[in-house]
Amino acid sequence: LVRSRGLGDVYKRQLLMNIRLKPCRFCGEVTAISSKSDAHRLLIASALSDRPTFIRCNARSADITATVNCLNSLGADIKFVDGGISVKPIKEKRKSAVLDCNESGSTIRFLLPVAASLGTNTEFTGSGRLPERPLSPLREQMEAHGVVFSPINVFPVKINGKMISGEFTIKGNISSQFITGLLFALPLLNGNSIINVIPPVESRPYIDMTLNTLKKFGITVTEKSNSFFIPGGQKYASPGTVESEGDWSNSAFFLTAGAVSGRVTVTGLDVSSVQGDKQILTILKEMGAEITVEQGSITVKKGDLHGINIDARNIPDLVPIISVAAAAANDGETVITGAERLKIKESDRLTAVYESLKTLGVDISKTDDGLVINKTGIVGGGAVSGYNDHRMVMALSVLSAVSSGDIILRGAEAVNKSYPNFFEDFSSLGGSYNVINS
Repeated sequence: LVRSRGLGDVYKRQLLMNIRLKPCRFCGEVTAISSKSDAHRLLIASALSDRPTFIRCNARSADITATVNCLNSLGADIKFVDGGISVKPIKEKRKSAVLDCNESGSTIRFLLPVAASLGTNTEFTGSGRLPERPLSPLREQMEAHGVVFSPINVFPVKINGKMISGEFTIKGNISSQFITGLLFALPLLNGNSIINVIPPVESRPYIDMTLNTLKKFGITVTEKSNSFFIPGGQKYASPGTVESEGDWSNSAFFLTAGAVSGRVTVTGLDVSSVQGDKQILTILKEMGAEITVEQGSITVKKGDLHGINIDARNIPDLVPIISVAAAAANDGETVITGAERLKIKESDRLTAVYESLKTLGVDISKTDDGLVINKTGIVGGGAVSGYNDHRMVMALSVLSAVSSGDIILRGAEAVNKSYPNFFEDFSSLGGSYNVINS
């Protein structure tokens, strides 16, 4: 039995970090870190490939470390090296393995079908809210195709047996990660498969990211209407060297920092990317920020912000930082809809955003699937929680720019999940904070 361990220990030993954020003005330039979402996908495809792959990647996080450790437990040999990640693929399939997914929902949802396609009897464990995050309908579809699961609502999750090809049906409004996991796994099976996706499909850009990765590694998938046809018996062919794109999701925090206070330039972002969170540019521009796009850099300058209506079905991860921009607006009301799935993220993000901003004096209300935020301009100081949620911590840190007093933020270490160097970049742009004991 192989246990994933080692590379992630540094994150598990992290100490609680409470910080005091002071009002500030953001100004300067920062380089986008590599996309966590892209890196997850490149790692999995590389581990399933015919030969080694080098992934150019300028960032390391707890979630990516979890995926690395889990793939190593399945038989890969992956190491963080200067300039990126070295991946030697799985050559001998393991009969059994224990995969510690830490708090990464992407890791467990992507690798459940992959492990089953390899025929590895696997125990998936983890921490934080991971045991609470849903695995249905992926679980039921895998069970219908030969995989035996441990009892429902029992964690760790154990699977036995090799998945067989066939027709899979997945609702598109629960998690695009279920579809991604199947897209990675089904090409490895002997027979052909079809994934039928029941609309509406939310977070569609994440599926497009998966399809892009599969194409880079020589995997054929044919899409027609709401179905994906996947020929069986395919081989992943490594391109040798690949590069993880700059991360629009995490860059959105600093782009918004420019919009609410000063002027911020982010380099290393591709405006032609299929990442859905590049929509932050459209949103900030519509709200009144000044945006300049040049080759290799994007600059956002503070403008006279006003409220707008936002459908977040394809950009749920942007909701915390969009809410910050809305709180900083000088006019109008921002209405965010289509964000119901935020209730099952690292925290219940709808509640987390509502409670935090309410505590800091923002005129905000919560609906069944979103938020309504009235113009505030300047928010108050106070003590708030980070909710063990990296996106909440980063959003609240940016909010400090327009606060009238200090913000005490508890649990700031949650940034390690996706952006361990966030506070270094935050400080370089003029953000002001210090670590406190309580």
